[in-house]
Amino acid sequence: MSTIRFDGRVAIVTGAGGGLGREYALELARRGARVVVNDLGAARDGTGHSDAALAVVEAIRSAGGEAMADGGNVADYDQMTEMVARAREAWGGVHILINNAGVLRDKTFAKMEAADFEFVVRVHLLGSAFATKACWETFREQNYGRVLMTASSTGLFGNFGQANYGAAKMGLAGLTKTLSLEGARNDIRVNTIAPTAGTRMTQDLFPQAAFEAFSPEKVAPGALYLVSDDAPTNVILGAGAGVFQTSYVTLTPGALLEGDDLSPEGVAAHLSAITDRTGEIVPQSGAEQAMTIGRLLQG
Repeated sequence: MSTIRFDGRVAIVTGAGGGLGREYALELARRGARVVVNDLGAARDGTGHSDAALAVVEAIRSAGGEAMADGGNVADYDQMTEMVARAREAWGGVHILINNAGVLRDKTFAKMEAADFEFVVRVHLLGSAFATKACWETFREQNYGRVLMTASSTGLFGNFGQANYGAAKMGLAGLTKTLSLEGARNDIRVNTIAPTAGTRMTQDLFPQAAFEAFSPEKVAPGALYLVSDDAPTNVILGAGAGVFQTSYVTLTPGALLEGDDLSPEGVAAHLSAITDRTGEIVPQSGAEQAMTIGRLLQG
């Protein structure tokens, strides 16, 4: 089993002041990467500031690595372009981006303010898009880039009281799928990780024993593999407590409805055939839905 290294690579990790992002940044640096440690330093709900990024940078430098702190807000595109420009000026390029920054403002949808829905979507979904867009032309120029989006089981499967978070996280899985197609010709590989970890985001959700079992260092191996030279692309990797899983968006063969069956009543009558998973596929692009329909029409 060959050792995965990042010598000569420049990596940006957003939300790297603590938790998962901190662990990603430290491990990338241990394996030879120069690391931009981005963190606004806000609390879990996105308010306030701190010097968390500076502490991670100091830890990397004390261990003999190279790092710089960045306090840019991922939800501000101009600040993301400035962050990338600083990295390029200092180290000549950017090769890896891990979009990890996030916030929580949990409430049931009935009680949630529209502003809280918008804010969470802006940080997670738009923030990841902005950071990626800021790196994208550099990746294309280099004919090399590795991007990791952070989704969640909430986005993939739902979770009570997290409509804003779930919408953003599922959006990131969709963003990954399109960018993995658009980036392929320039060796830009884009993946999604759905971590379960004991961090400040989840510290009041886990019992203490579970909090310790789900430590961030047990997620980091999956994240680092997905931004390595030999990474796959368009993978959704679940990770927690040393367990790694994959999730898929699938498509059933479906059923062709004609005549009187081409009606709401017909859909209801044939729902078991429509939802039958026998022979389902994992489409590699949206075009495959039309292709499966075409095959049914051809008989």
